[in-house]
Amino acid sequence: MINRVLIRIRVVQILFSCSHSETTDLRKAESELMLSLQKSYDLYFYLLSLMVELTNTYAQRVDSRKSKLLPTKEDMSPNTKLLNNKFISQLSQNTELIKHLNDRPFSWAEHDAFIRNLLDNILNSDIYKEYTENQSQEYTDDREFWRKVFKQIICTTEDLYSILEDESLYWNDDIEIIQSFVLKTIKRFEENKGTEQELLPMFKDETDKEFAVKLLRESLFNGKEYKELIDKYTKNWESERIALMDMVIMQIAIAEIIEFSSIPISVSLNEYIDIAKSYSTIKSASFINGILDAIVKELKEEKKIIKK
Repeated sequence: MINRVLIRIRVVQILFSCSHSETTDLRKAESELMLSLQKSYDLYFYLLSLMVELTNTYAQRVDSRKSKLLPTKEDMSPNTKLLNNKFISQLSQNTELIKHLNDRPFSWAEHDAFIRNLLDNILNSDIYKEYTENQSQEYTDDREFWRKVFKQIICTTEDLYSILEDESLYWNDDIEIIQSFVLKTIKRFEENKGTEQELLPMFKDETDKEFAVKLLRESLFNGKEYKELIDKYTKNWESERIALMDMVIMQIAIAEIIEFSSIPISVSLNEYIDIAKSYSTIKSASFINGILDAIVKELKEEKKIIKK
């Protein structure tokens, strides 16, 4: 689930932080990398659990209205289709979700005002109206309702971003990527899988974890060599005019281009240029592209890289 796009961003952030220190503790940097990726994986589970929390809050609301001193007819006969949603029932009992939340607790109850407002938005939506008017009791309809709610309501709720940013510095950069994995997970759910429905693993396979660690190590170990290479092509630039983030991005890009023979050069270049667009200055992308193109040409001529 932790893809290489997110891994590259994390390595850039950690190396940027290390660049402010005169000495770098590799073990500490690796530990920080793994912690940050674990936090990204945590967010995946917390967003899944948000749908369960919304349903539980609705159940509490229904019970509370029935207990009113003078309940109305609507209070006594609420629409219970949301409470009987088969997808949410399955998700709430999912073995992996329960285990993760027990091992790494996170409570949406601390954000009860947000949950109540989000629930109101759902109940007042056309998605909910269409869902309750549909007499079907099919599992696929229950699952599709929550896919629509998550994509069109939850993912577009600005308050969610504020809450997550306050909870973890990492999550501000993660949320859109992790949201896409939650949507993928919803679509993968099958009723016959019951409580053992598989969720996405932290890494697709061991090679992605190895990629993360090796990229960080090579960027740090050979940092001086890569910086000297960059300096050759930035002589006409005053050092203070080159953003530190640009230097870090180029350093890591060179490490990937040299050390990972299976990754095409064009893929590496495009990935780091995209990172520059998001994390550095307006002109950084074109600047980095020009410098890296020149460096790649030299490395090819010297047979230090033999790939396309």
